[in-house]
Amino acid sequence: MSGPFPEFPQSPAELALDPEMLARELAEELLGDPLDDLDDPAVALADVAAECDLGLELLKGGHDDCMQGLRIFCEHRDPRAPAQLLSLLEKSCPILRMSAVYALGRNPDIQAVTPLLGLLQNDSNGYVRKAVAWSLSSYPDAPVMNPLIRALQTDIAAVRLWAASSLADAGSTGLAKADQAAGQLLQALRIDSEAAVRSNSAWSLGRLYGDLVEPRQQEVVEALLGAMLHDGDLAVRDEARLALEQLEDPVVLERLQTLVDEGLLA
Repeated sequence: MSGPFPEFPQSPAELALDPEMLARELAEELLGDPLDDLDDPAVALADVAAECDLGLELLKGGHDDCMQGLRIFCEHRDPRAPAQLLSLLEKSCPILRMSAVYALGRNPDIQAVTPLLGLLQNDSNGYVRKAVAWSLSSYPDAPVMNPLIRALQTDIAAVRLWAASSLADAGSTGLAKADQAAGQLLQALRIDSEAAVRSNSAWSLGRLYGDLVEPRQQEVVEALLGAMLHDGDLAVRDEARLALEQLEDPVVLERLQTLVDEGLLA
């Protein structure tokens, strides 16, 4: 992660955990559903149910027990979990708040929207706000568009990069929302000082392309072509090219091939 995060309280319990490492581990756990990797669905469901039962008990315990319970609900979904996770959003420990936010991304509940948006706007800790920006991708039908746009415009880089990604989900629920999200992502792709934010903006624009009207689609194509050819960061150029290729638009693919033929692309 990058960005000037606020300092964490220096209690022994909190010093035992590296918040950056924990955030990375939790994010990795959230990338896939462990049920996909198991052969026997009946056994798998029984094991998951038992682990979730344990997780609910752990959430009632002290700091260390609670952290173990949060890890379980960052990995598994259980409709009983949000009721206990919501109360953890008010904990003084930022690591508990951050982990609870990730768990509510894995276990979305409409009652979490208001407190999550409150954390995005007001929490003093960058790790917590970053977790919220990620988790709001699980709430595309809630009123998350404007808060994510505000985060993309004003927050630290680590929050902006996840706000850019979550805007793809927030904008996927209607033409007007898609256009609003695309407008902000186009601006971020052009002017954001952080390469990771520009890269995520390119990725999100590619995802939103099919939900946009034709004039905005053309604007997206031109912006992605510009980033692919002229952005100063290789990762951004590569992400912009990948987004263009994945559009599978014959006209766009022909333009890319022309650039290759002219030696402007490898």
